[in-house]
Amino acid sequence: MYELGSEAIAGLVQRPARTLLTMLGTVLGVGAFVTILGLTSTAGSQISAAFSVLSATQIDIDDTADPAAFAVGNATTYDFPLDADARVEHLNGTVHAGVWWKVQGTESGRPLTVTANPPVSIASETDYQGVQIDVYTATPEALAAMGPTISQGRAFDDFTAKRGEHVAVLSDSAAQRLGITRLDAQPAVFINGVPYLIVGIVSDLQRHPELLPGVIIPTTAATVQFGLPQSSSPAHMLIETRLGAAQQVASEVGLALSPEHPERFKIIAPTDPHSLKDHVTESLNTLFLLLAGITLIIGAVGIANTTLVSVLERTSEIGLRRSVGARPRHVAAQFLTESTAIGALGGLIGTSLGIATVVVVAMTRHWTAVLDPATVLPAPLLGAVVGLLAGTYPALRAARIEPVEALRR
Repeated sequence: MYELGSEAIAGLVQRPARTLLTMLGTVLGVGAFVTILGLTSTAGSQISAAFSVLSATQIDIDDTADPAAFAVGNATTYDFPLDADARVEHLNGTVHAGVWWKVQGTESGRPLTVTANPPVSIASETDYQGVQIDVYTATPEALAAMGPTISQGRAFDDFTAKRGEHVAVLSDSAAQRLGITRLDAQPAVFINGVPYLIVGIVSDLQRHPELLPGVIIPTTAATVQFGLPQSSSPAHMLIETRLGAAQQVASEVGLALSPEHPERFKIIAPTDPHSLKDHVTESLNTLFLLLAGITLIIGAVGIANTTLVSVLERTSEIGLRRSVGARPRHVAAQFLTESTAIGALGGLIGTSLGIATVVVVAMTRHWTAVLDPATVLPAPLLGAVVGLLAGTYPALRAARIEPVEALRR
């Protein structure tokens, strides 16, 4: 065994440049293999952190059923129980939960108009000519779940809402259209002639920013003036959860709202970050491992070609060894050892380069490098296997060379 190893090493160092070039294919293949698995594992581990916190903590609920088909024991408002906010907020993992909808107007059919000045008279619809701004209503918890950025004033709270006070929150754009710039003078907006004191101006809503161009008023005041939501604009529920609790809350919220008929609610929960990570990792691994496999095949072909050329060049050497007593298996073992050594050394160098690449990329991206030992440790062995398989045919060909024929060349 010692002699076989020393002869294989001597055969490799005879032409170091060719050996290095032959090894290059295995280096690239194994290096790509380690790099791809390392980077996909590292990137996949960042998905949970990079996954949008807003999306991962938001649940939207719609009641798509006919209220008459699911009569409940207590009175209902906007197809949700009167204590819907409290029911959902008792669920573990819930931060804020509330109901909101778009106000469509009164039963008289009078269109909604918003103005910063009181109407001269309320005798006719022509006296309501104002700015066409959408009006939304929300419970205080629903407004909190939307994540408003308050630029002036404050958002209305439970105390204000329970008293049925006419208060409103405007966006910057709506306030600009109405000519309102300051709140110290306690300005009000008139919705169909009814005054609502402006308590806050918001510059942004993290969730449901489509409400920004409108006016938001409490549900208690809205139901008194405009009634319950209409079928053309049903009520919705917005839930903000703690990070990682959305799936659990979504599985329980239907029963919390309606123990008799939880199926009446359409619950829109975020995608599980772990499922998304697994899907992304699987897709990346499938694509890039195919490229790594192609690179390994190219490396194997290079080893096979170089080993075969070496067999042809060393025909005289093979004949001499056979003439002094070496058997065909000894000749085949030598060339297999050489090709396996090339593959193993290429695999070791490729593994080192792959690990270094993963670490460098993770450092530049401020990630935590993730390297699975089950992937890294067998990588040099993969190179050795590629070298062994690549050298099989040249070794068998060398073993079939007859001594007399070889010495004639």
